[in-house]
Amino acid sequence: MTTSTAAKYGTARRTVTMRVNGRGVTREVSTRTTLADFLRDELDLVSVHIGCEHGECGCCNVLFDGHSVRSCLMLAVQGDGHAVETVESLSVDPTELHPIQESFAEEQGLQCGFCTPAMVLRTKEIIETGHAMTDAEVRHEISGILCRCTGYQNIVNAVQSAGAKLRGGAVGADRGEAMADGAGGGRS
Repeated sequence: MTTSTAAKYGTARRTVTMRVNGRGVTREVSTRTTLADFLRDELDLVSVHIGCEHGECGCCNVLFDGHSVRSCLMLAVQGDGHAVETVESLSVDPTELHPIQESFAEEQGLQCGFCTPAMVLRTKEIIETGHAMTDAEVRHEISGILCRCTGYQNIVNAVQSAGAKLRGGAVGADRGEAMADGAGGGRS
């Protein structure tokens, strides 16, 4: 914050308490600090990628009380009393991948990796609905996150694979007509 910005808007601070990745966190923050900056700078959760800082790319998505939000558009003080999840919450053992992360690696849904944490969290949210989706439905559900590498088909494959793993089904068993007519393969 520059001196002129601080003078214009003030530098008010407030104490916030929230659950981040399952543990209670209390910090004093500037009322102008975004949730993304708080998670990255105060808590060292660097899976929160800051792309456009305008809510356009979705790469800063985190789960806020179980729902995807763009952390660059929220203030840290808005998180007071709420639960936030980042990718760091997925695996208890940092040397082992969560089944969603495994699926992204196996299906080559990673590409450059910039959007991957947001895609992985969105996948978790999709799977937790308990509804199997067609490839077209998955594409719609992830449409708020931009993949700069444009490898969406591999991401869709990873979402489907993770869903099958976590629901105990076979990969492709719940992909609807998209797989039956051969539209589920290939790169988009």
